[in-house]
Amino acid sequence: MPEGDTIWLAAHRLHWALAGHVLLRADLRVPRLATTDLSGRHVEEVVARGKHLLIRVEGGMTLHSHLRMDGSWQLYAPGERWRGGPDHQVRAVLANAERVAVGYRLPVLELLRTAEEDRAVGHLGPDLLGPDWDPQEAVRRLTADPARPVGDALLDQRNLAGIGNVYKCEVCFLRGVTPWMPVGEVPEPERIVALARKLLQANKTRHGHITTGDTRRGRTHWVYGRGRHDCLRCGTAIRVAELGPPGQTRVTYWCPRCQRGPAPAPAPASAPRSH
Repeated sequence: MPEGDTIWLAAHRLHWALAGHVLLRADLRVPRLATTDLSGRHVEEVVARGKHLLIRVEGGMTLHSHLRMDGSWQLYAPGERWRGGPDHQVRAVLANAERVAVGYRLPVLELLRTAEEDRAVGHLGPDLLGPDWDPQEAVRRLTADPARPVGDALLDQRNLAGIGNVYKCEVCFLRGVTPWMPVGEVPEPERIVALARKLLQANKTRHGHITTGDTRRGRTHWVYGRGRHDCLRCGTAIRVAELGPPGQTRVTYWCPRCQRGPAPAPAPASAPRSH
């Protein structure tokens, strides 16, 4: 699932392409919106709220989408061939005289009154990249359940909006705690919140998530995606395990030497490599 900085960049690009322009075409290819026509309306703005995209349209309407694992918005010039996937995966087409925005594989696409956007995003915690950012409230929410593993708490969008699995793993590494450490035992939790925001801010204007400062292939992350490779800091093999409640587990990476706290036992040497 895209991280909050990826969604921020998508919103920024869509705002550049659509805001202030009249929609000449608005084709929403989901059953409940099949008869909805937004053509002839101005797009007022496109904003990100955590991992949600909000396209606000003249007349007090908002087109809300969430990409989840496979969705994307692609931009094309009029007449340019679309390359984001086959036509049957297209869920939305928004076009003006200069640009065409095509939404592929959008699992969430709904039209709301702008005044009622909280129906879709009101449950979210402070947005790490948003104007509502409130570090004290973020820390309060993050630590509200002291026994909860910090990795779970970081992924819960009701605590902080925008952190995904990449930043969960990387922030825990950089703060020297395992993702299984109870959040109530994490020293100076305000620093983990500040670090998460710093990383998202640093990456929001580019594709990819560079947390090491090294852009070379295989060295952009400290632990994420580096299962059983050597730790870039200490040389110990990076470990991999699942973390999360049943049905919501996520592949999690950590260094057993650089990070202190509870963690699953190592898998047997004969076990297949995790991906």
